[in-house]
Amino acid sequence: MRLLLIEDEPKVADFIARGLRAEGWAVDVATDGGEGLARATEVAYDLVILDLMLPVLSGTEVLRLLRARGIQTAILILTAREATGDKVLHFEGGADDYLTKPFAFEELLVRIKALLRRPRTTSPQIIKVGDLEIDRLSQRVRRGGRTLVLTGKEYGLLEYLASNPGRVLTRTMIMEKVWDESFEGLTNIVDVYVRHLRSKIDDGQSDKLIHTVRGMGYCLKAPDS
Repeated sequence: MRLLLIEDEPKVADFIARGLRAEGWAVDVATDGGEGLARATEVAYDLVILDLMLPVLSGTEVLRLLRARGIQTAILILTAREATGDKVLHFEGGADDYLTKPFAFEELLVRIKALLRRPRTTSPQIIKVGDLEIDRLSQRVRRGGRTLVLTGKEYGLLEYLASNPGRVLTRTMIMEKVWDESFEGLTNIVDVYVRHLRSKIDDGQSDKLIHTVRGMGYCLKAPDS
């Protein structure tokens, strides 16, 4: 699991991040709303922990913009603002949970685990990215009207990338979603399958859909996105 913590107080951010990493989760930290919005837009996180009183962009604006962009990642508000009106406002704006400071880390942990167990919105049967079309029911893949023949793992990799268009997926995230535990630690196998997939999806095409983000991972996006 990969979590994003958007918190501008260094001591609070360090305390939370260390505790969550001790649970075995990968945690990225953003110290202002602008950085947090960029990260949450570009990377497919499993959960965002969002403070409200942030520099650059407020947590309220970050929440609004993420939901306006169709990003359905679970968002837990963590703030000193405890008024009922604030809670109602942010739940109506798309927050999944709301915890006020000061807080017990054990309660934060329980709430995070509950959110991670919660199923997200139902995915559409047909995924379209540019001229690529994936039918989840039949597992049929077409690009530019031409049917592509993929192996099971190639299809699983493509479906995961296409379900998060334009968002960077790390090799570890891909391993967790597409491969079983017996491949734990062998993230280089992701690179091998991305090469195979590129040869079927992008070779001979003027517009490339699969992109490498150096030092981070891979994303699939249409040329005009």
